[in-house]
Amino acid sequence: MGGPRDEDPPIVLDMNPENQSLNTKPEEIIITFDEYIKLDNANKNILITPRINKDEVIITALKNTLVIELNQELEDSTTYVFNFQKSIQDLSEGNPAENLKLVFSTGQTIDSLTFSGSVNNYFPGRNDKLEDAIVGLYPIDDTTDVFIAPPYYLTQVDTAGRFNITNIKAGQYLAYAWQDDNNSLKAEYKSEAFDFIKDTISINQNIEGIHFNLSKGDQNPIRLLRSSPTGAHYSIVLNKSPIKITLENEQVGKDIFYSLTDKRINLYSEKPIEDSLAFNIQLQDSVGYQVDSLIWAKFEESERRPEKLTIMPNSGKSFYQDLPVELTFNKPLKSINFDSLYLAYDTASVIPITPEMLSFKDSLRRDILNIKLSVADSLPFDIFTVKAADSTFIDIEGQYNEEKLSANYKKLKRETLADAITGTIANAEGPFIVQLLDSKGDLKQEAYFDSGNNFSFNLIEAGTYQIRIIEDTNGNHRWDPANYEEKRYAERIFYYIDPETGNKNISIRGGWTLEDLIITSSPKTGQKSIQN
Repeated sequence: MGGPRDEDPPIVLDMNPENQSLNTKPEEIIITFDEYIKLDNANKNILITPRINKDEVIITALKNTLVIELNQELEDSTTYVFNFQKSIQDLSEGNPAENLKLVFSTGQTIDSLTFSGSVNNYFPGRNDKLEDAIVGLYPIDDTTDVFIAPPYYLTQVDTAGRFNITNIKAGQYLAYAWQDDNNSLKAEYKSEAFDFIKDTISINQNIEGIHFNLSKGDQNPIRLLRSSPTGAHYSIVLNKSPIKITLENEQVGKDIFYSLTDKRINLYSEKPIEDSLAFNIQLQDSVGYQVDSLIWAKFEESERRPEKLTIMPNSGKSFYQDLPVELTFNKPLKSINFDSLYLAYDTASVIPITPEMLSFKDSLRRDILNIKLSVADSLPFDIFTVKAADSTFIDIEGQYNEEKLSANYKKLKRETLADAITGTIANAEGPFIVQLLDSKGDLKQEAYFDSGNNFSFNLIEAGTYQIRIIEDTNGNHRWDPANYEEKRYAERIFYYIDPETGNKNISIRGGWTLEDLIITSSPKTGQKSIQN
């Protein structure tokens, strides 16, 4: 009712000190605008380089004036940049001031060197945004790093993954990038994706073409926190979950088995043991840290009621001929009653499940059971159900499953399946882990290629997919994150990108074959001239 909406951003009328000023050490900064203003998360959105103590800085907006009280002595012969990004907005409509920067020097010259490039995220979460990522530089003689303190120079990444740090003083620096989820201006060991360049960067001219690949990996070395009897079994508590466990004792796999829950290894014995047993335990975490220790475990009589046996099936899976049944138990199994374990495909017809069809994923754990059987095309049914009565399974503590098992699997018809997806991986060296992901990002198929750059998937359910490549540099059949202490980069990950649409998705229908797809590798961490 009061006229057209105000869409004009605030305009600067005056700056004190003036932009590009020399030989100035202001105690406060005053910027006057042509209209009333407000601040939007100034502590996060106003980037100040090089590093100052932001805890001492007081930023206020009063009417049309912004006042920044520095409350600290600035360094000599240093160029300071205040990048306001979108933190200054008009009071009425929230229009941000555009491209607002203040640059001044405490010396006789303005530093003008730049450091620019791009940032990629290997496994972005749903809430991860590239514009929340930070790129920072630390002088080579700085005793801090990205996990300890904010960098000397920094900038935020834009929505397209680009960054540009300006007004840098010539020198040698260490470079980092990280997903700054908590706005602390430093990376978190456990929870934030990060990357680094292990080589010293000499900035005596503008540096371009730098690339970072962010990924998460808890950088704290794995440790044994404590161990003690818990009822009749023995528990080992860790600070993080291992990816590799080696237990050395002649009884392991015979009378003693173990399970792994969140940060806890549980040892189970089929019967109480009077004397303590020595176990040499070797653990490795996802980053590559290892621990080797000796523990003495007790397996005593206990009146404590054992935990109930539970089953988690991978129900809901689709299959063509080979049924992909996997049953996960919370404890090692001791025995199975096969009379009450079968595959049902109508109200009256069943296929008995026999011992030959079963195998444990790990014979030392006996907590993940795979059932392997094929279903003939001649059976004209869509849904097949693995059934088990209560008391079918008995665990090592003598507990039976109290709930019945009923896990459904959908059989696909041959005519609805796509024939194949084939392609070539360019500009990369194997071994490769090649993964076919559905539209939700869930893994549908995976293949491992020790040599060569060609890949293929056959008999695929119609749908929309993505193809992800993991460059398995060390050949251990899994992706390895970065190890900061050892200055080892994360193994490279990249996707098939449709050359016409520019996106990752590919669609395939029944009877189709997609041939000769070319997957081009993404840049490695570093600069083109110093790539490893």
